Amino acid sequence: MSGGLLVAGTTSDAGKSVLTAGICRWLRRRGVRVAPFKAQNMSNNSAVVVGPDGRGGEIGRAQAMQAAACGIAPDLRFNPVLLKPGSELSSQVVLLGEAVETLAAGNYHALRPRLAEAAFGALAELRGEYDVVVCEGAGSPAEINLRAGDYVNMGLARHAGLPTIVVGDIDRGGVFASMFGTLALLDPADQALLAGFVVNKFRGDLGLLRPGLDMLRAATGRPTYGVLPWHLDLWLDAEDSLAYGRVLGRPAAPRGTDWLDVAVVRLPRISNATDVEALATEPGVRVRLTVEPAELAAADLVVLPGSKSTVADLAWLRQTGLADAVTAHAAAGKPLLGICGGFQMLGRAVHDPVESRAGSVPGLGLLPIEITFAERKTVRRAAGVVAADPGVPVAGYEIHHGYVSAADPALPPLFTYAGGGEGAVLGAVCGTHWHGAFESDAFRRRFLTGAARLAGRTGFRVAPDTAFAAVRERSLDLLGDLVEEHLDTDALWRLIESGPPADLPFVPPGAPHLVPPTARTAPPPIGTDSGNASSRSAKRPQIR
Repeated sequence: MSGGLLVAGTTSDAGKSVLTAGICRWLRRRGVRVAPFKAQNMSNNSAVVVGPDGRGGEIGRAQAMQAAACGIAPDLRFNPVLLKPGSELSSQVVLLGEAVETLAAGNYHALRPRLAEAAFGALAELRGEYDVVVCEGAGSPAEINLRAGDYVNMGLARHAGLPTIVVGDIDRGGVFASMFGTLALLDPADQALLAGFVVNKFRGDLGLLRPGLDMLRAATGRPTYGVLPWHLDLWLDAEDSLAYGRVLGRPAAPRGTDWLDVAVVRLPRISNATDVEALATEPGVRVRLTVEPAELAAADLVVLPGSKSTVADLAWLRQTGLADAVTAHAAAGKPLLGICGGFQMLGRAVHDPVESRAGSVPGLGLLPIEITFAERKTVRRAAGVVAADPGVPVAGYEIHHGYVSAADPALPPLFTYAGGGEGAVLGAVCGTHWHGAFESDAFRRRFLTGAARLAGRTGFRVAPDTAFAAVRERSLDLLGDLVEEHLDTDALWRLIESGPPADLPFVPPGAPHLVPPTARTAPPPIGTDSGNASSRSAKRPQIR
């Protein structure tokens, strides 16, 4: 059996994904055959992987990024269970790449044994094929209301005998309390696997932090394996950090005299928002996620991204006034792009008996198409050329239930491929079901040049030398560098190779036990069956 490690976190977005990727890249540099693993991910950012049967399947995009850090192709087993929230109360369950059910949070417990079995089986297979498997937890292992059926955090560690480290985001504050509290809310068997901590996103004088690290070790009997600095260039594929009003990345100065401003509508159920990250790597291009109609009015290019619930997010656009801002932008002749669910919203009508079961609803009416939702999801890789310029190749992937069921026969496609045409173009308005198209350098340059022209940004010049694949590879190398420079990698390797030390002390009080409802004489404390959820679960069903 191979070595293994579980990277858990004090919260969602504490840095588990990037730390896992950094450890993977460090191990790869050592010549170790390493693979990533996340038993269950809750995310609408997914990547398409071709399975052993030749069919496309979905895994979390973070696991695809981690696979790249390992220098290997993504595998459906790297993320055997993917939950894709479609509303406040339900999620689509993707098992080993295939959508199998849509479940309400309250019904999840019935399916959980099957999901756990699939996750444990996938990890066992990977550990038989690789020297090391670096596992990423989900949320926090101290979600004590979810521990009984957990197979993602300490449930996974206990099952597979995985030494565990906990990463905390010091930029949020309270990192010592959250690390200590995470450990102290675990039962003795779980605590015996938790070997130490990593501090993430530190800014300032490390000398001022060291006394706190020493006190944490004295209080827990566990070391801090290192302190990772906050770094401006770590923003690609950041699954949980798409914030309202924030400019993505660090836009470089324009090559010409004009900037190009891109406004991406931050839909409530946004999916694969990472599509626009490739635009943000271009000099002179400012990409902002927003929910403000005024920012759409001021933008040169507006993007409607993917959505896990097209009809619900279309209704939200209308309720917030963003729909009027989108149509006004298009009426002004300025460029507008819809991707997947955003493309579907641009049509005359959406017929949905599947996802929302809302029947037929009017679209924004900006493209002469109609969309109908099918029971079976389309999940596949895609490749073709720009229809108006066949010398420009483009590649991407599709993940959607909706398809174009009616269209004006004179409407030109955006792309063509062996099977025909894809997407649509009408003046300055265009759309496609293809995610990831902007990662194709030639297409991205052509698109931005055309968008700048339509927006009147005559001084904008696209950079001829930006290679998105190279940008992503530099980001992964940076993660590996940070791990090598700022973590005690010798101690980390001993942990991976030999497991947790046998003499780790127990830190009280340990995991509390639920009190039967009939025995309660006061309102139940937070963390019991009526307690609150984690930061992510507060927005989504508690079905981890």
